[in-house]
Amino acid sequence: MRDLMGIMKQAQAMQEKMANLQAEMDQIEVAGASGGGSVRVTMTAKGQMKGITIDPSLMVPDEREILEDLVVAACNDARGKAEATMQEHMAELTKGLPLPPGMKLPF
Repeated sequence: MRDLMGIMKQAQAMQEKMANLQAEMDQIEVAGASGGGSVRVTMTAKGQMKGITIDPSLMVPDEREILEDLVVAACNDARGKAEATMQEHMAELTKGLPLPPGMKLPF
């Protein structure tokens, strides 16, 4: 029965750490860029976009599609960085837990 109580305490501590991590991920910002930095996107580590900066030289009406592609690329870059940041923090949180390889948290 002691093992069960120990497991329950570990689960409760993990739940608290997960809640803290989720709150922390709302505060961490990552930036993505494309076009040599001419388009920059800022988002939280949870993936909520906070802002976008576009170099004025890209505001050419005939080249709208290029600008659209750069915005998409910058968003994807920022999202990739956000996911990497989340994975780093999750790895730190779950260090020492007997989780199967490849299992991702949160579920």
